[in-house]
Amino acid sequence: MAKPGKRYQEAVKLFDRDATYPLAEAVGIAKKMATAKFDETLELHVRLGIDPRHSDQQVRSTVLLPHGLGRTVRVLVFAEGEDARNAEAAGADIIADDETLNRIQRDNWLEFDAALAVPSMMSKVGRVARILGPRGLMPNPKAGTVVQPDNLASAIEELKAGRVEFRNDKTGNLHVPVGKTSFPEQQLLENTQAVLDAVNRVRPAAVKGQYMRRIVLTPTMGPGIRVTDHVVATE
Repeated sequence: MAKPGKRYQEAVKLFDRDATYPLAEAVGIAKKMATAKFDETLELHVRLGIDPRHSDQQVRSTVLLPHGLGRTVRVLVFAEGEDARNAEAAGADIIADDETLNRIQRDNWLEFDAALAVPSMMSKVGRVARILGPRGLMPNPKAGTVVQPDNLASAIEELKAGRVEFRNDKTGNLHVPVGKTSFPEQQLLENTQAVLDAVNRVRPAAVKGQYMRRIVLTPTMGPGIRVTDHVVATE
């Protein structure tokens, strides 16, 4: 097993890895640990008390982070004709036509961060579902990424402002970016709380017992900090 680097060893001295911390304190510790030469991302990881094998225990939704993600989001829109022109006018970075679909299918081209589609395009988008799906880029009504033409402009605006999608993985975990570690602590705290509130709102009715079993915050290059598991939604 590789020996942890010097930066990592210094980071773990800042807190007790066996203890749990209030959210605000965990955010502060994470910021102190972020000493890499680039602006690290603060990540929220949640172990959910769900059985991901059951369709009625899936956790998936979106949340608009109050202070954004701190990065440019390249938005691709699957649309044609007037819808395509409206999407471009609303700030879409890429309008996906048949050639774009062929490029994705042929070359696994994925030089974008989020994708939207109008319903009329979904039959075509299905051709690349196997490529987009595993990467979280497949438009889906449940995630708010299949939108009516009248709502395209607002959907594009929200994605660029910091709307993020979250969904449990095959092991029942969530992994959600909540901002850059260069953000002020209060902004990171509010972004993280917004995600936790959103996760609470979509708790499946079939889930019994403790819903959030473990909550961890970690900067890109640092160890995880356990957050008290009784985080209460602010709403």
